[in-house]
Amino acid sequence: MVGDQGGRPRPYDYSHRFGVRRLGWDEAATLAQSLAERLEGDRPDVVIGVARAGAFPAFVIASALRRELLVVRLSRRVDEEVVFEHPVWRVPVPPTVAGKVVAVVDEIADSDETLECLRRAAIEQGAARIVTVALAAHSWAQPQPDLVALASDELVVFPWDERILAGGRWIPLPEVEDAIGAQRRREEPG
Repeated sequence: MVGDQGGRPRPYDYSHRFGVRRLGWDEAATLAQSLAERLEGDRPDVVIGVARAGAFPAFVIASALRRELLVVRLSRRVDEEVVFEHPVWRVPVPPTVAGKVVAVVDEIADSDETLECLRRAAIEQGAARIVTVALAAHSWAQPQPDLVALASDELVVFPWDERILAGGRWIPLPEVEDAIGAQRRREEPG
């Protein structure tokens, strides 16, 4: 399904991605560390991670830079099911960001709607300056984050999304399996 805004792919529509890029824990940590290195010159006072998955790179960045870490919840999901077309606030940006340089971090910029909502919320709370950061970004994300560690139009599978614990067993995350299946179906002839 294509065409949510300006012909860009809709979030969570995996059929248009080409290839799969699986990141291990070490590679994800290395990418987050590279973002910390690039962000250091911006001298953020606070790092805000978008829970859940954006909290992983945000934690690495905040730890590396020895900055305060805040976690917000902004998502299209409820109980892991996508139920909203646009992100909905669950835990907002706190007013403590007023007057500070804020780095807002998510794991991937797909539509980039989440980071843009977070950026606007930080401005509304009086942040002096905001730097948007994503571990990975697709070419169609608009606007693009200020800092990106991995630019790819592949289906990026993060280590925290590789497997889930279900009934005492580790199984592949069904959403990832469905996304890979959607790619296969698209590539099959006729």
